[in-house]
Amino acid sequence: MTELLYMEDIEANYIEGVEGDVERAGDDYVVLNRSAFYPEGGGQPSDTGVLEWKNSSADVVKVEKKGDVIHRLDGPIPEKGTEVKGEIDWDKRYAHMKLHTAQHLFSAILYEDYGGETAGNQIYTDYSRIDFEPVDLSEEDIIDVEKKVNARIKEAHPVNIYEEDRDELEEKLEEDRVQLSLLPDSIDVLRVVDIDGLDICPCAGTHVKNTEEIGSVKITKVENKGKDRQRLYYQLK
Repeated sequence: MTELLYMEDIEANYIEGVEGDVERAGDDYVVLNRSAFYPEGGGQPSDTGVLEWKNSSADVVKVEKKGDVIHRLDGPIPEKGTEVKGEIDWDKRYAHMKLHTAQHLFSAILYEDYGGETAGNQIYTDYSRIDFEPVDLSEEDIIDVEKKVNARIKEAHPVNIYEEDRDELEEKLEEDRVQLSLLPDSIDVLRVVDIDGLDICPCAGTHVKNTEEIGSVKITKVENKGKDRQRLYYQLK
């Protein structure tokens, strides 16, 4: 199993490069013993970047978690046992981190003030979208949501990542905000993202250390996706 370094704590989300060994190689991929690359999942795209080794290199074009963590490469494929150095496309990763932390703030505010549960989300490099239900937000509501999210961003709340027993987390959280029942029963310990107590949510994604790093966000579009379901699009300003 690949050791995913970003999972450990919030500081580990800022690792831009790492050295590791090739444990398995295929026609267009490698599996490493350790990696800082985020594999696609949870509505967050994978990291991209470069793998380098003696006298050679290849672009990491996608990372997938299919049992093993698969690093898809464009270029030569290093053999099993090769020592490699991975460098993440940091600008892309950092944009994902800011957008993902902002998503948690949107989800918290929509739940607290409008009773909207997060029904899905997808992060891109330059924007993100979130589905909420049951909600029917007016133009005035949208302005209010954006204002509140930006206020919390500017309040400079610290973000922490830690592990917690599932039973203890269930006692803390409201079921409608975080549906732990959707997770497999076999998962007893969860990785938790905690935005200064304002939002506490199991999450395997990458995040910033402080909300002020996000800067500010702008809601760019709202779509109705069925009865009492709306999709919000936002981007960083």
